[in-house]
Amino acid sequence: MNKMFDQSVGETQPLKARDWIQVLARYRTPSMTRSIFELAVTLIPFTALWALAWISISYSHWLAFGLSLINGLFIVRLFAIQHDCGHASFFKNRTVSDWVGRALGVLTVTPYDVWRRAHSEHHSASGNLERQGMGDIPTATVVEYRAMSKKRQFMYRLYRHPFVLFVLGPAYLFILQHRLPIGLMNAGAKYWTSAMGTNAAIAAILGAVYYFGGWQPLVLIFLPSTVLAATIGVWLFYVQHQFEETHWDKNEDWDMHEAALEGSSHYDLPIVLQWFSANIGIHHVHHLYSRIPFYRLPQIIKDHPTLSENQRLTIRESLASVKLHLWDEAERRLVSYKEVKAKYG
Repeated sequence: MNKMFDQSVGETQPLKARDWIQVLARYRTPSMTRSIFELAVTLIPFTALWALAWISISYSHWLAFGLSLINGLFIVRLFAIQHDCGHASFFKNRTVSDWVGRALGVLTVTPYDVWRRAHSEHHSASGNLERQGMGDIPTATVVEYRAMSKKRQFMYRLYRHPFVLFVLGPAYLFILQHRLPIGLMNAGAKYWTSAMGTNAAIAAILGAVYYFGGWQPLVLIFLPSTVLAATIGVWLFYVQHQFEETHWDKNEDWDMHEAALEGSSHYDLPIVLQWFSANIGIHHVHHLYSRIPFYRLPQIIKDHPTLSENQRLTIRESLASVKLHLWDEAERRLVSYKEVKAKYG
């Protein structure tokens, strides 16, 4: 049981993770006006910065490159809005949400329907050691790791090395892997249509950019902004679930609501980064009730302060999670290779 109290009803009623569902349901309805506003204040600066960076190429490549990096933050926010569309939390109308998400998927180079399916599987099995798969960062238990061959241990360590996870991985994932419906290759035409349709739209836009501006806008604006956004996105996803006191269970002991609330962090970011990441740091609340629009999440923390400290991580604290790679079922926490070696030799 999650030993928290809902202060809106007095500090006398301990709430289980499941009990919060009824409390959070009051925040689920999106506002059309607010959603359009959030989309506009993200999409308009993104477009303006692209144009300004393109113009600046004639004066300074470094200026164009710098503006593209700033624009990477707006891509992160566009992806967060696409994410809400995937949860049907950005607009009341599911069809509108889906088509806005598909359009944004062109800008974030992420085929919307493929991503939505993978992300749905992540939500439905988060924290379940036996159902890791699409949309997850593979996490082995200490027992599983020690039973691996030397080759498999090497491959596991290589995959989870920071250079692979946060440098090579994001660029590969967004630039290359997203061009095919990986994981859904045999799941039907819908996912091929999503991937190929997104690819065609991206190719048309980049083709036009090349026709009018040559290779420089592609190399100095498109690639840096996209890769930076991908790197930030992967880091956010990582730290939202890979922290010392996260929550994992085998299938027989796994509870979706407990895993959502206790296995997701509250990444306490500075206000500017919170804005660019569309409050996704309030991830424990999002995982517990994914139909809540991102712009209502801060109000929930304000109304229910007990949720504020749950799995709270600062940026400084989150950096330590990079050294944690294995789930210790006995101690119920993520541990480092060094700890495992000291314990077992």
